[in-house]
Amino acid sequence: MNTLQKNSTLPSLKSLIENFWTADGFLGQPIFANNMYPTVNIIDKNSTYELTVSAPGFKKGDFKIENEDGLLTITAKTSTENKEEKENYLRKEFSTSSFSRSFRLPDNITEDQIKANYEDGLLRIHITKNAAKRKEVQEIKID
Repeated sequence: MNTLQKNSTLPSLKSLIENFWTADGFLGQPIFANNMYPTVNIIDKNSTYELTVSAPGFKKGDFKIENEDGLLTITAKTSTENKEEKENYLRKEFSTSSFSRSFRLPDNITEDQIKANYEDGLLRIHITKNAAKRKEVQEIKID
């Protein structure tokens, strides 16, 4: 049985109102979304792990990277403020942006050789593997 459905490229007013406060937000932009984290790529190379965090709009000094008991935490916070004064009015606009991401580090790393750099909106963290700590696959015999 075929069913006819009305198809429109424009959203209805009802759907705009219902979806206004969702994570998709208004016109596809997030509003008050609590899942606004930067994307992270993790690559396992021969002798290192490389994390690449996409975080445009930040400066190098906005980041804080900590390793505590094998938990690598990346936090960043930035704020901007525009102030414009004219004859009878004052306009002040500001915005803040922050995030925090944490990753459990594997046992086979050298903790004092973690390095990071930030360039062109990408934060790259290089974590050196320690060959001595590398865990090999161990077959367990059954008695």
